[in-house]
Amino acid sequence: MNSEVDSARAQPAPMYASAEKIYPREIQGRYDSLRKLATVVLLGLFYGLPWLLWDGRQAILFDLPARKFYLLGLTLWPQDFPYLAMLLIIAAFSLFFFTALAGRLWCGFACPQTVWTEAFIWMEQVAEGTRSQRMKLDKAPWSFEKLRRKFLKQMLWITFAVWTGFTFVGYFTPVRELGVELVTFSAGGWATFWTLFYGFATYGNAGYMREQVCKYMCPYARFQSAMFDKDTLIISYDERRGEPRGSRKRSTDPKALGLGDCIDCTMCVQVCPTGIDIRDGLQYECIACAACIDACDAVMDKMNYPRGLVRYTTQHALDGYTTKLLRPRVFVYATLLLLLVAGLVTSMATRTPIILDVIRDRNSLYRELPNGMIENIYTIKLINQRNDARNFALSVAGVPGIVLDGVPEIIGVEGGGVLSLPFRARARRDDVHGIINIVFTVRDLGETDVLLHEDSRFLGPTPR
Repeated sequence: MNSEVDSARAQPAPMYASAEKIYPREIQGRYDSLRKLATVVLLGLFYGLPWLLWDGRQAILFDLPARKFYLLGLTLWPQDFPYLAMLLIIAAFSLFFFTALAGRLWCGFACPQTVWTEAFIWMEQVAEGTRSQRMKLDKAPWSFEKLRRKFLKQMLWITFAVWTGFTFVGYFTPVRELGVELVTFSAGGWATFWTLFYGFATYGNAGYMREQVCKYMCPYARFQSAMFDKDTLIISYDERRGEPRGSRKRSTDPKALGLGDCIDCTMCVQVCPTGIDIRDGLQYECIACAACIDACDAVMDKMNYPRGLVRYTTQHALDGYTTKLLRPRVFVYATLLLLLVAGLVTSMATRTPIILDVIRDRNSLYRELPNGMIENIYTIKLINQRNDARNFALSVAGVPGIVLDGVPEIIGVEGGGVLSLPFRARARRDDVHGIINIVFTVRDLGETDVLLHEDSRFLGPTPR
């Protein structure tokens, strides 16, 4: 017997154990209502925005082949990449700000993984029932009823996932055209591939992986502690009030039994989507969804105890110190965030509606014409960033008597269009010596205050 025990002890511990399936319990409360509201609003925006029209076109469309990004009435070009960079920086500082202020608020209420998981859990509840019914169904042998419920769940999941993939691709391909092409099986290979790819990713992440994504794949869970301090709002269990925990009757005075307010019902564990016990302290797996707060408050109400055994608080408050929510790092993040947002809004509000680029022909220095003129060849590239067609006029200055040849008096460019036009500039030989700086000017004929200047050079013979 002893040899068997020693042999068992000598066996190495397994390096991997498959994760047990988590069955989050249904709960109602103020934070649950906020989380459901956030889910409905965010999913509504995601699925609804591609169908919104603006001036007869899709309001939000990232047209990669045409290199145009449509955002409501705004058209962005590859030259506007700094705006995208600034948006990413603003998003990063927003995450720093809200994390320093209220912990993982993003994870619990707005993260796509959380939002889609909420939707998939709701469909699972519709098909398979409550937490206890789902657990019982999974343990039961296969039967017609189990097959029916599992089939219904899979149909709901697959339909929702495919619609998600279709909607995502609809931000890069006109969604109405894409819908007709998919229904008639005439969609291109890439559109079909990405629709199925993102549908499968949604199905796997929100249907099966769920909390595993938050615990093992999301990098935010790993570096969040660097943005926390003792004044950061976190969801925490009040150990001084709750311990020692133990079950008791509702009419019993816990102090007489030497117990704290925690009745050890494990409701906070049963409702947790990542399966942790909040009473063990702050853990990186906690996504701050606040489901444990709703569950514990409901139990406290039934026991006629004060709410807040599990609550939003700070480490300083739990230790008996004063909490300072408005502290230097919050002010720094808020100030930088305001400056970045103000800079982005100001830049976009004062954004020039046209882009001008004049390229001098590098294959030839200049040409001497028989009539005593010097000629340089250029190409003008004019981008109309407005959505309507505009008329422009091109002029040049810097050399006395310089004229343009091959340029019409009125240059028309379609809305969101690009015009590339080769032309010649000519000046008298006596007025041109060596390299002379010249300035091209484009004027919008519809709005006289819209002027754009581009510096260039005019080359002529070097004086002897």
